Amino acid sequence: MLNNGFITKNAKKAGKTVAVNAIFYFLLICVGFVFLYPLLYMVITSLMSTEDLINPTIMWVPTKVSLGNFKMVWDVLEYPKSLLVSIIFATICAALQTVSCALMGYALARFDVPLKKLWIGILILLFVIPTDVLTIPRYVLFNSYNLIGSPLAIIIPAATGQGIKSTIFVLIFMNGFASVPKSFDEAAQLDGAGRLKVFYKIAIPMAIPVITLCVIFSVVWYWNDTAQTAMLVGSDFGTLPLKLQSFDGAFKNSVNAGFGDDMNRLNECFQFAAILLTIIPLVAFYLVMQKQFVQGIESSGITGE
Repeated sequence: MLNNGFITKNAKKAGKTVAVNAIFYFLLICVGFVFLYPLLYMVITSLMSTEDLINPTIMWVPTKVSLGNFKMVWDVLEYPKSLLVSIIFATICAALQTVSCALMGYALARFDVPLKKLWIGILILLFVIPTDVLTIPRYVLFNSYNLIGSPLAIIIPAATGQGIKSTIFVLIFMNGFASVPKSFDEAAQLDGAGRLKVFYKIAIPMAIPVITLCVIFSVVWYWNDTAQTAMLVGSDFGTLPLKLQSFDGAFKNSVNAGFGDDMNRLNECFQFAAILLTIIPLVAFYLVMQKQFVQGIESSGITGE
């Protein structure tokens, strides 16, 4: 009797666990579908021919896979050249922004800066203020130095800690360096190391996850930036997002120039193919840096010594 009761109790407990897991996975699948549906729809539509696109009976499975959409979009976007410009531009800006923000964060974490709390408050305030509010003053400033139309209008702010969302990076670095015991710095200084050597020999190696996190976000934000880049550098700068922004007109011009026919005038197939070609480099970048990204998220919390 006792064994039967024990078995019955375990069976009920196991059944309850299975039910809870089933509900959990069902909700997880539903949420995943909401996020994945736009991507799946975009991929499938980009592989459709024009005939399949206008056929109301075809929803998910095209009659034939049309890779010609990507070939035409590749030519319209001038993809190799635009990809190279985007990579160089985003990499330079992200590297300079990371270095400048790391130096500022280290100074706030380690030195008794005059009015330190005031500067931290200003950083938080700048993070809260929408970037659009500062766009016109920044344009006026760089116009007075004849830098409008040059990539330096974006690179210089990145190098001086005034890049895209630099304030949040400074705060992340400050908290990251503050979590490193000062005894490490003191031990290095007793061995004759100066402040700069302590910074790149002690602080930087211990902040690699935080640095990786900031580099990833900087690359993504500079890659996707179109408003500021178009205004300060010019819409013909040649990055992939800017090319995508003007894709409609460029595609129609290419069709009119003889690269297509009336059936291939701008439609969702080519639009989605252009979007996919633009985001594929970022997806590949994230897949390569995924492990470091997770470690950076875990290491960027607010901690104290």
